[in-house]
Amino acid sequence: MVPFQQRKDCVLEGSTRVTPSVQPHLQPIRNMNVSRTMEDSCELDLVYVTERIIAVSFPSTANEENFRSNLREVAQMLKSKHGGNYLLFNLSERRPDITKLHAKVLEFGWPDLHTPALEKICSICKAMDTWLNADPHNVVVLHNKGNRGRIGVVIAAYMHYSNISASADQALDRFAMKRFYEDKIVPIGQPSQRRYVHYFSGLLSGSIKMNNKPLFLHHVIMHGIPNFESKGGCRPFLRIYQAMQPVYTSGIYNIPGDSQTSVCITIEPGLLLKGDILLKCYHKKFRSPARDVIFRVQFHTCAIHDLGVVFGKEDLDDAFKDDRFPEYGKVEFVFSYGPEKIQGMEHLENGPSVSVDYNTSDPLIRWDSYDNFSGHRDDGMEDGNKQNTNSQSIGSISGGLEDQYTWPDTHWPSQS
Repeated sequence: MVPFQQRKDCVLEGSTRVTPSVQPHLQPIRNMNVSRTMEDSCELDLVYVTERIIAVSFPSTANEENFRSNLREVAQMLKSKHGGNYLLFNLSERRPDITKLHAKVLEFGWPDLHTPALEKICSICKAMDTWLNADPHNVVVLHNKGNRGRIGVVIAAYMHYSNISASADQALDRFAMKRFYEDKIVPIGQPSQRRYVHYFSGLLSGSIKMNNKPLFLHHVIMHGIPNFESKGGCRPFLRIYQAMQPVYTSGIYNIPGDSQTSVCITIEPGLLLKGDILLKCYHKKFRSPARDVIFRVQFHTCAIHDLGVVFGKEDLDDAFKDDRFPEYGKVEFVFSYGPEKIQGMEHLENGPSVSVDYNTSDPLIRWDSYDNFSGHRDDGMEDGNKQNTNSQSIGSISGGLEDQYTWPDTHWPSQS
């Protein structure tokens, strides 16, 4: 470990941050100039978060031709600098060209601007730790195309994970991870991503106890009506996902402007929810075959201990930065421990100005934007560039990392 005061600052080359090698037995980069292609497009961000954790990120709008070229240049640089001692974690959509260019790849992708499953966060941290501890020269490469929030979730989670059993000489690495997360990720991250990092940290430290009781969702109440129509008001409907699979679609609520201060979407009998939950509220545009996202929120039922949970605007993905959602707005969830109707909730009934269209057969309402995420993408690369495939390389990494991805190794404290 190189003392902090002796480390050289990251050097900015165009839009690409690179750090001189700290491993004397490896040859330094010569004439690679990873940022050559990027000097005009500024699409690649490569930064050494620590000496052994590298973040490589491309914007979702990156030109495809440039993106492929940059992928090749990054692969060349990594092989030149680290040889066979790097393991690439792909946090984005699967692409055959990534597994063709790199000998060791683990696929952990999830949709952009979302948070991964809590179990996936644990699996990533275990895999990183196993690889880094296997050889002092091993490095981890976090690859992402899209918002850097994905990388931020992993960096922040591993910072907490490594804090549990890491030695004192790794404290400076945790400081570097914390600085990277706060400076580069927090300003662009989503509230649900921060929530899941909080869950993970709390479960590891014991400050959050596991809730194993079943939860049934009965009411979703939106306090403060967003203005998504020209005359105010909105036409919201809900899509609820469990483990990214749709489990409920509500009717379409028509709320005229200034007619209501809140609206309640009731689910009877109550909807049983367990594990990773995504609730997405859309606005169906009037006389238009289109929809907008009003808000999105992700949570895990293991961390829910109250039967009433409130998310303020600052806690809601998309809405937290949308002027159409009122500053005082919030969303309340009402749970119970059984599916039966909760008595004494008549006050939640909507006024006569709110109408509901239960025709949810409309393809616009049923369309699931997550159906094809995990499918392989055809990148059009020639077979001549093919190297070891992902399925071949995973099994050989530290005796098969995938076999170790189970919850029992992590002893979460249960609710008493």
